[in-house]
This record gives sequence, structure tokens and C-alpha cells, in this order.
Amino acid sequence: MKVSRIDEMRKLDGRATAEFGISQEILMENAGDAVCSVMLKELGIKNRKFVVFSGTGNNGGDGFVVARKILSNGGDAKVFLLGDRSRLKGPAKKNFEMLQRLKIEIQDGKSLECAEAEICCADAVVDAIFGTGLTRNVAGPARDLINLINESGKPVFSVDIASGINGDTGEIMGCSVKADYTTTFGLPKIGNMLYPGYERGGKLYLSHISFPPSLYEPGSIKVEVPKPNPLPERDPNKNKMGYGPALFIAGATNYNWAPIASAYSMLKAGGGYSYLACPKSQVPFLAQEGREVVFLPQLETSSGSVALENKKELLEQSGRMRMVMIGPGLSLNEETQELVRELAREIEKPLLIDGDGITAIAKDVELIKGRKAPTILTPHSGEMARITKRERTEVERSKVDILQQTSKELNAIIVLKGPHTLIGYPDQRVLISVSGVTGGKAGMATAGSGDVLNGTIAAMFCSGLKLEEAVQAGVFIHGLAGDLAAKEIGSDGMVARDVLNYLPFAVKHYREDFDQISENYYGSFCLI
Repeated sequence: MKVSRIDEMRKLDGRATAEFGISQEILMENAGDAVCSVMLKELGIKNRKFVVFSGTGNNGGDGFVVARKILSNGGDAKVFLLGDRSRLKGPAKKNFEMLQRLKIEIQDGKSLECAEAEICCADAVVDAIFGTGLTRNVAGPARDLINLINESGKPVFSVDIASGINGDTGEIMGCSVKADYTTTFGLPKIGNMLYPGYERGGKLYLSHISFPPSLYEPGSIKVEVPKPNPLPERDPNKNKMGYGPALFIAGATNYNWAPIASAYSMLKAGGGYSYLACPKSQVPFLAQEGREVVFLPQLETSSGSVALENKKELLEQSGRMRMVMIGPGLSLNEETQELVRELAREIEKPLLIDGDGITAIAKDVELIKGRKAPTILTPHSGEMARITKRERTEVERSKVDILQQTSKELNAIIVLKGPHTLIGYPDQRVLISVSGVTGGKAGMATAGSGDVLNGTIAAMFCSGLKLEEAVQAGVFIHGLAGDLAAKEIGSDGMVARDVLNYLPFAVKHYREDFDQISENYYGSFCLI
């Protein structure tokens, strides 16, 4: 499913009218119908009381349609208008005039006392205050009203997006409605799908409101929630080398989880042969944690990290591998950091760089551009800030734009980790992963869960998926393992080891229930 920016959706609206004669009045009517269908499903309308808060734009116009539909379905609606009536225009003005003729009560939304009294008597609230085009922080009476809605405890149905959420980024613009249900139109907006907007919107419904598929099928819209890729069937005639090998260059003194988590998770997710090149002093301990991993003891620096003099051997080993991972727990020792940069330049196999490896290449990102073999980077927002030389807050505010630009510039696949992990490709496609939404994300905010992701991606690639598909499947299954672990043990006490241990169950579930997972996109939204 494509996910649109706000300007892209405006263009789709315009094309629907210009090319297909679908008027703005029809689109607004269909939007109101869609919201009411959700209300009928989730709460019911007949003999219930609703308060509709509408702004003066098209989002408010959708709210006017909802009020009219509530009346026609046997419910009672009262409308609070935020803003000057003289600003109403087009289909929003026409629908407002219909409400007046129907004698639906309309009040000035600035009267908080009246609004509070009506909310107390209502069964639910309809939020049509701001649409997706909000560009400045919410302030004044609107802020007070939103706080009042949130404190009421009443079910909230938001129109298109929870008011106060930026439609292009998902960020909260000062304050926002906390909806129970959101009905969005045409396509999901980026703000519907990225945190905190995703969480503030509650259960997400999507209605195409008469948009023909030809409007959004072309490749001009680069962001999407992708359908999962099926995993290749396991071939009983293949041996361990048929599902590998992969090499993990990781670990240093005091970093005992990262190396074993990366290498062992590759096996737990279906990989066949996993090599771990780590400081030789670590091998006896790590071998107790993952006996099935093949260890390649490395000469050490004085601080207990992998020494530069191992370079020749590591390049030779890399040449025998299907894929190489470098960086987890390697430390910030300057000699080891230089080793990472030199290996990244010279390794001629698909290379995944994570953790301390990202810190190393951030000092010379040009070397990534010069690689002939594919490169995968798996940063969190802080590491992405280092790569791009930006502030972390800027990265978190403009994730999609920065990811598209950086993936293209570096000619690399970038997995930007976080709630709803994003995958950026050199052609500027961005995939939004939707696993982890049922509890796993909260539990996976713990040290070491990203190390498990490295091995999961490697396992998917060694299973036979193309690299782009392997990254997508690896991110999804990693999140799915987090969901399964959270469901069983709760998210509060989860640690990365739990995610690792649930990988086999996640892969099993992914295979056995693939049709269901593929059909509903793992519950990220419901189609109307």
C-alpha cells in the first residue's frame, strides 16, 4: 500500500476531479460516509449522542458530512465550529449550509464551558478540527479544546488524521488529539504511519473514497507499507553451506552480547553456517553462549578489540562468505575503527555495517559510495545523525526525507531503526515495516535488540531471498519475534535475548500464516 505525502494527496485529489470528473463534493461525501461506517462498526450510532468539532477547512467539511450522516442514522449530533464562518468555502460551505437547513445545532467552538458540558453528555467525540496540512503548533483555544477532549475519556473518532499531528512527519505539533479510531482517505499519510502519529491515531481505517487505483499505482509515490515476501521453501537436499556462510566481525572486551547475538541470531532465524571473528580472549566465554557458531579468534589491541593486523585474514575469510556483517560491539578503539574503514573499502561481498562500524564509516562516508558490492547500514536515529552530519532532532523530525536523500547519495540500503522501522533504497523508495506494533516495539527498546536484527537479515539473505527482499523480511520477522515475545512475557521485562529466542517461532508463524499476514498487512490498517 502506497503512503502519501500531503502534497501528493492534494495532487491526487486534483487529478480525481480533472481526469475522472469526481468532484470535491463527492469526495467529501464519501469521506463522511467512511467515517460513519467506522462509527457504526465500532460503537453504533442510533440513539447515541455525538459532539462534532470541526474546523473551517475541508477536514471540517468532512465533519459536517459526518454530523448529517449521524442524524440520518438515528443519532444526535451537535457541531462546534472552530473558526470564522466566513472562511468556509467550496464543498465545506455547502455542507455547513445543509446542517443549518437540517437545524442541527451549531455552536461557537471557542466556548470551552459549553463544549465541556456537551462532551460530558455525549457518547463519543468526532475530531474534524485540523486536517493533514497542519504546519504550525496548536495554540490558544484549539489547544485547550484538544486537552479537554483527551481528558474526557470519551471515544474519539478522528477524520483523516488525529488533529495536531503533522501529516508529513507524524510529529505532534504542540499537542494533539489522542484518538481511538482514525479514518483516513485515499491513501494513508506518512503522519498516519509514523510514530507518534500512528499511536495517537488509534485503530486506523482506510477508505479510497472513489479514487481509481490508476491514480496511485505509478512509481511517483515512493513511500509504502509493503506486502511481505514469501520465504523460499527449505530444501532438504541442501547442507549447512546452502544456507550460508556468513561472517560476523564483532566484539571487544566488555561487549559480550553484541557479537554472539548477531552471529547466533543468524542460525536461530534459519541460517546454516555462521562465523564469528572476535577477540581471541572472548572466545571461551562466547562459545558457552553459542556453541553452534564457528569462531575465528582474532589478535587484539591493548584495549581488547580486534587489531588492524587481522585485516588480511579477514579479507580472505570474507571472500569465502555469502555475506559479511561488521560493527556490533567492536568498540571505538581508533585502530579497530580504521580496520572497519579499510575492510569496508575492500570487502567485495554484500556488507552490513552496524553499531560501532557505523561510527567508523561516519568519519568517511565517501568510502561507501565507492563500494561495488551492495552495502546495508542499520543505524538508529543518533547514528543516522552521525552519518548525515545533522542533529538527531532533525533526523527524527524528517526521517523519510533524510532517508531518501542519504540512501541515494551513498548508494546503500539503510535500515533506520525505531518504532515502525524504515528501509530506504538507493532509488529513493522507503518501506515502512509494520511488525512490532502489537507490543514488540515497546519491549524491543532495550540494549542489543538491533544486534539480533543483523543476524536475522543475514539469515533471510542466505535462505535465498534477493538482498532487497531479505532486508525487508529480516526487519519484519525481527519485529514479529518481538511481538510474540511481548505477548508471552510482556513488554516491560523483555530483553534482546527474548527476541532472539522467539526468532524460530516468528519464522514458523511467518511461513504458516503468510497468506493472512500478507492479506491484512499485519493489521497496520483496516480497509473500508
